[in-house]
Amino acid sequence: MTPSLTALLCLGLRVGLRTHVQAGTLPKPTIWAEPGSVIPWGSSMTICCQGTLGAREFRLDKEGSSAPRDRQPPLEPRDKGKFSIPHMTPPDAGRYHCYYLSPTGWSERSDPLALVVTGVHSKPTLSALPSPVVTSGGNVTLHCGSRQGLDKFILTKEREPKSSCTLDAQRRPYGQTQALHPVGPMTPSHRWTFRCHGFNRDTPHVWSAPSDPLELLVRGVSGKPSLLTPQGPVVASGQSLTLQGHSDVGYDRFALTQEGGQALPQRPGRQPQAGLSQADFPLGPVTSTHGGRYRCYGGHNLSSEWSAPSDPLDVLVAGWFPDTPSLSVQPGPVVASGENVTLLCQSGSTKETFLLSKEGSARPPLRLRSKYRDGHFQAEFSMSPVTSAHNGTYRCYSSLSSYPYLLSQASAPLELVVSAGDTIHPPQNKSDASSEILASHPEDYTVENLIRMGVAGLILLGLGILLFQAPHGHGGTQDAARS
Repeated sequence: MTPSLTALLCLGLRVGLRTHVQAGTLPKPTIWAEPGSVIPWGSSMTICCQGTLGAREFRLDKEGSSAPRDRQPPLEPRDKGKFSIPHMTPPDAGRYHCYYLSPTGWSERSDPLALVVTGVHSKPTLSALPSPVVTSGGNVTLHCGSRQGLDKFILTKEREPKSSCTLDAQRRPYGQTQALHPVGPMTPSHRWTFRCHGFNRDTPHVWSAPSDPLELLVRGVSGKPSLLTPQGPVVASGQSLTLQGHSDVGYDRFALTQEGGQALPQRPGRQPQAGLSQADFPLGPVTSTHGGRYRCYGGHNLSSEWSAPSDPLDVLVAGWFPDTPSLSVQPGPVVASGENVTLLCQSGSTKETFLLSKEGSARPPLRLRSKYRDGHFQAEFSMSPVTSAHNGTYRCYSSLSSYPYLLSQASAPLELVVSAGDTIHPPQNKSDASSEILASHPEDYTVENLIRMGVAGLILLGLGILLFQAPHGHGGTQDAARS
């Protein structure tokens, strides 16, 4: 057989097969993927093809490939074929069709199955603007962003009813991209959980790793919980941080949000005593991303609605800027109750804000705008009049308005002592010290004087007795001589 005739026969077979597939009268099969059509890179998966009884063979085609991807004999009862991919890779991603051979010929091709591999690019970020907590009936904007310059995003709603949409990315500085998508109106009858993936338009089936899940919380009006941190509002970089939600309502769960960020994982509520509930949110070693404003919410298991928000809690991360301000006090570290005191915080580097914190206090630090004076940036924190409540150890920090939750190193601690009486000034020299010690113990002189006076009185009494007895003793001696 000549090569040209062989080529014609192969072409005829191929055309004939294509004609059977296109013109087949058998019902087209159903195609699906297990465990799903979106598969992480390296994971195994199976493509299933369901035909009619009596099928002799199942075939799988991938769009863009000239030859069948795979062929498999039918499984009992001879109406289904399975095609396994043991390790999903980017070349496996794409659109697939299946068809089957029966005694009467080839079936039509199935509808397309889009097979996606994930984890090829780094995961994008997903956040809600202005907050992941929305009032019932309100709207929110979802923000998906990538540092790798991906030009498309897939936004997926995970809870029922599930849905997804494709978003075109907008270019940002430094090669970053983002996409915005409005969501709403929000209702408490559904739970809203989203993820996003990124991809490039020339490889639409090769996606990034999924973003962290973002759950939108529908806010109600039930009693707001309280939010605090045992470590205090200022924490050092690298320090362990835990936030605690508390309520006098018996909530089953608590949610924590960071302003401008995503909702953090929810925590089940526990009841330390009857009528109270609380939850701990361990955030791990502190980094710059932990600085911010937080709120918490309480909820019940039988409702998707959340409570009113707690009052905001600002978490400030110290040690982010290398400079260390100085802290001094006027008129001195030991003052009398009722006096006016000024704490002066200074820095030699450019800083726009100074903060003053008190050790052990749950209150947020005091903030003042800096002023430039005598070659230093400084702020004066006035306390007037002081009371015993001002006793304590103080530190100050500097900050920039562009990073309000990131602080410098802490100043050296300054201890302020407020006495109940007059002001005690430190002695200037030894003589002053002696006079001060003497002046501070006048009761010692009184005791000594009383002792001296008592001793003198005893001496005088003894002399008096001797003088009284002397004449009588002399007369008795003369009488004895006469006799």
